Amino acid sequence: MSLRIFYSPIFREHRPEGYHPENPTRLDYAIRGLSENGLWDEEKILEPSPASPSDLLLIHDGEYVERIRGLEGSFSYLDPDTYVSPGTWEAALSAVGAARAAVEAAVEDRGLYLALVRPPGHHAGRSGRAFNASTLGFCIFNNSAFAAYTLKERRGRAVVIDFDAHHGNGTQEIFWNDGDVVHIDLHERDIYPWSGYEHDIGGRGAEGSKVNLPMPHYSTDDDYILAWMEIVLPVLEETKPDAVVVSAGFDGFLGESLTTLRLTERFFRYAGATLSRYPLAVIFEGGYSVGLMRALPAFVKGYLEGSVEERGIEPSYEAIRTVKTVLEIQREFWGI
Repeated sequence: MSLRIFYSPIFREHRPEGYHPENPTRLDYAIRGLSENGLWDEEKILEPSPASPSDLLLIHDGEYVERIRGLEGSFSYLDPDTYVSPGTWEAALSAVGAARAAVEAAVEDRGLYLALVRPPGHHAGRSGRAFNASTLGFCIFNNSAFAAYTLKERRGRAVVIDFDAHHGNGTQEIFWNDGDVVHIDLHERDIYPWSGYEHDIGGRGAEGSKVNLPMPHYSTDDDYILAWMEIVLPVLEETKPDAVVVSAGFDGFLGESLTTLRLTERFFRYAGATLSRYPLAVIFEGGYSVGLMRALPAFVKGYLEGSVEERGIEPSYEAIRTVKTVLEIQREFWGI
């Protein structure tokens, strides 16, 4: 399996004034983790071309796009969580372009194509804040949604798997009424953005295309592996996608500070290995410290090596109950 990374120094130009968890240091952590595992090689790095403002209109409303463009060259806060700096506009356009390049390469050449981008995007809906979210959650434009739109245009259908610790509410909102985009989302229950519950299955005519797994607080590898085995892999097998968009957040790793999840390298290696039969466009979302140094390379190595560790699991009662509920709801739409 091949690995290529779409990356540009321009992603560092989206930067806060003072402390903010979403800052350029995140890229340092990610690159350090990849380098220490022999996965960062200059020959693997590809410079992405930026998307155009008109490209953004495929997933966002023009008024929202113009609002972001109008802040170019200045620093301000869109909301209490989300800032715009002088370099944000160009960085965000390049992030969307990298997501498009990753999915196009995955379709054409197979392998894993990582869009190591900032600013992140999966909380950004068509007009900014999505559903009942109070903020944009550090996001500007929805890179994963644009990758999914590109995949759908090329192949007629798209699959997005989002394992960021927070629900990808923006992605879900953008494709809520689109049954041709299957969105599978594992996330911690009852935290920001307070959406993505079991009965959120898609709008009229798209029911079953949205598969949400709101996992219990303090979920472990065993809990996530259960959900992955029972729901994620069977839905993928039934869908038979030509490529998969992965909205990849690593903030559920034990030691990250924004959630209570207790995942380790084991789950991320397992997830990567079980996806090794599919070409992947991996779009960087959350993760702020140790998760980037340990979970990101574990996921990539799992994919490249393709071997699944044979070992029993002991999921919690709460995780079993969550998975059972999702199975009962989704069996109307899937053979699971």
